[in-house]
Amino acid sequence: MPPTYDVVIAGGGVAGLAAAWRTVRRGLSVAVADPAPGGGATHASAGMLAPVSEVTYTEEPLLRLGLASLAAWPGFRAELEDESGVELDYRTEGTLEVARGADDMAYLDDLAAFERTLGLRVERLTGRECRSFEPMLAPSVRGGLLARDDAWVNPRRVVRALLTAFEKAGGTLVAGRVSGIDASATGGPSVRLTSGEAVAAGQVVVAAGSWSASLLPGLPVRPVKGEILRLRGPEGFLTRCVRGLVHGSPAYLVPRGDGEITLGATVQELGYDARVTAGGVYELLRDARELVPGITELELAETTVGFRPGTPDNLPLIGPAGPPGVFAATGHGRNGVLLSPITADAVAALLTGDEPPPVTGACDPGRFSE
Repeated sequence: MPPTYDVVIAGGGVAGLAAAWRTVRRGLSVAVADPAPGGGATHASAGMLAPVSEVTYTEEPLLRLGLASLAAWPGFRAELEDESGVELDYRTEGTLEVARGADDMAYLDDLAAFERTLGLRVERLTGRECRSFEPMLAPSVRGGLLARDDAWVNPRRVVRALLTAFEKAGGTLVAGRVSGIDASATGGPSVRLTSGEAVAAGQVVVAAGSWSASLLPGLPVRPVKGEILRLRGPEGFLTRCVRGLVHGSPAYLVPRGDGEITLGATVQELGYDARVTAGGVYELLRDARELVPGITELELAETTVGFRPGTPDNLPLIGPAGPPGVFAATGHGRNGVLLSPITADAVAALLTGDEPPPVTGACDPGRFSE
């Protein structure tokens, strides 16, 4: 007989691991199937918890979801650090959005007006005020906005903490990739691994990121390629997350406590093209240099490609999907780390028969069924 669990989660990115940890703490036996947990989009991500500075004119449901998850992050972080013993490098100095030129500043001014209609807290800053916060900014920076409520975290530490806390709570890691889901007429579904092994479960959660549609073909999830760089310099080179517009092109720089700076990221609809290209690296460094000239003196420590799991409306898919007993927790796009607490709470509630947070109702996979 194949091993049996109450829940098998297919995929060990930050959303799948967070859901697994929250669920096993509710008393269910849980297995996470992934050959390299945290090695996909989470490994490449910058870890921004920035619903305010990432707001756009057409994504208010995503904003509400992000704000709810941001509010859950302090408690999520405290519990996770306590149970794992891993410090997450969680920082709350906010996001400084800066503009290189007059047109970029006009865009930020319009965005600030829109954000204020939504009740968001943003402050308009002159170029001098921006440089008082971040002295390494270029003298040519025109001005910017300060989103004090944004935060960020080290996603690789979050994965390490989730793996530790999950296993301490009695969870099981299965070092294999799920290749298919088999529905059962008499019991719960089971999953098939690429090795040929079967793992039976009462319920299955598909949290396989951009590969989720290969397990549930009806899911409208696609890969969105992102090239991202990690630089290394002196501690304190930057003190907060800096996002910038350079002639309409966005860039961000996210500092870590150890002197690392994550610089990203390209956005490309190129399928699973895993190449780091010379053009992508050049464009990222070119735009970052316009904002922070000293960036070119730092060590280029790592180049990475990640595949964000995108959906048609940029909202994730959280809820029942496919055969009975099968759920989705995928499609988080650029917000997987931000949305991991709210996703975990929703999935754990669904698996135990409770009501998920109301704000996750907009994420029902059934919205695309027609």
